[in-house]
Amino acid sequence: MASEPEQPIEIVKTKRKTITVPHTPLANERGVRQMLAQKVSGGCTGLWLLIPELQRLGAWELLKGWTKGTDRDLDPRIALHMVCESALCIPRVRRKNSLCHQGFSLAAGLAGLVSDRQVHRLCEKHTIGQARQLLVQLGWQRGLLGHYDGRVVAVDPHRMISRSQRVMPKKKKAAELPSEKMLQTFFSVCGKTGQPITAYISSTGMPTGLATQTLMEDTGRILPQRMLVVADKEHFTRQLLEGLATRPGIDLLVPALHFEHVKATLKSMSYQRRSAGYAIAETSFRFADGQVPFRLLGQRTGERRQDYQYQGFVTTSGKDPVELLCRDYVDRWSVEEFFRFENKMGLNRAGTLNLNIRYGKLALAMIAQAATYGLRQNLDTPYQSWNAEHLAREILGWADGDIRVKDDTIVVTFYGDHDHIDPERYKNLPKILQAEGVDPRIPWLYNFKLDFRFK
Repeated sequence: MASEPEQPIEIVKTKRKTITVPHTPLANERGVRQMLAQKVSGGCTGLWLLIPELQRLGAWELLKGWTKGTDRDLDPRIALHMVCESALCIPRVRRKNSLCHQGFSLAAGLAGLVSDRQVHRLCEKHTIGQARQLLVQLGWQRGLLGHYDGRVVAVDPHRMISRSQRVMPKKKKAAELPSEKMLQTFFSVCGKTGQPITAYISSTGMPTGLATQTLMEDTGRILPQRMLVVADKEHFTRQLLEGLATRPGIDLLVPALHFEHVKATLKSMSYQRRSAGYAIAETSFRFADGQVPFRLLGQRTGERRQDYQYQGFVTTSGKDPVELLCRDYVDRWSVEEFFRFENKMGLNRAGTLNLNIRYGKLALAMIAQAATYGLRQNLDTPYQSWNAEHLAREILGWADGDIRVKDDTIVVTFYGDHDHIDPERYKNLPKILQAEGVDPRIPWLYNFKLDFRFK
């Protein structure tokens, strides 16, 4: 990681010790230096476990690029504050003033919590295009770290009910529910690892097919290899199928809606038995007046004729039907698991429909999710299955310990039980990071290094 040029240093004296730190023009820099010079003890000690993951992810460089700031500016720290807020799964953390005394704000290089106005001003002055580019750059970094495995991508919209007073189209979250104002967020997720690749936000009036095409443009920038996109029935649209059919590198597999002509075709096809109660058939398919041919795969279940049930799938892929239906399409559920596990990281609420603000908050939440995924790899197996809220509550938010400075290193000490963590992965952390090719100095914490102790 590239570092800023050498900065002047300043002597800070407290009752406990004297330390030297780089001098920066931050408005609250003295408060930060005083907190570092003293011992900080509080309930947010576990949040510091995310810092090495943020370093591996190159998060600080991403935030500086998005905010157009430097190591000495406030805007990247406000953005990092929002990343930490998403990781803790605490809505409106900026009103919980007591958190700044527990090491929460210090982890972002701040002496206090930022205000709602600061957050809104930061997000509002950055465009949708800049947030989309940040998501693409994050995807590149995650790809280099091995967060994506395989070439199956699951896509699905995630609709959040909004209480906005704006006049806007309404949409149903489910068929049996009434129409409501919503904010649509479309996600692409790696089918093998379940990790998000990128996302696209739109107002309620945006058609699913058009939004998904835009989503796939950004996904293709992150994953340049050929991919198979699996989706649900909502994506069975002529606009989407014909749009992606002419795009190189992308194949699509979606269930067909039960139109009358589709049902008649499925029943008339010649099926080949693959296993007990399971048979597959194939034929060609075109939309009405359509010029692009697709493969219609028929799936029949049941042993007796009176028990037969049919399901059709339309695809642009040339792969074997058994492989498509029995192996690849199963990966579609990875996007549902992602929503279930990570929903509380800011993906379940929409306080405003200003898309500049929403895009900024989404991109920062995605950085938090990427960092927590890296942390999960260092946890024992039973703890890896915790959802985001459980992980935040039990590890990030309330791990007991203290934070102090020793020479050029911030030392975080955990007390009590820490069965979920392998201490060997965190002891002598600067050497571990150097061996991985990561600069152990933390730019937003005055180039101090970080190490951990367990007692």
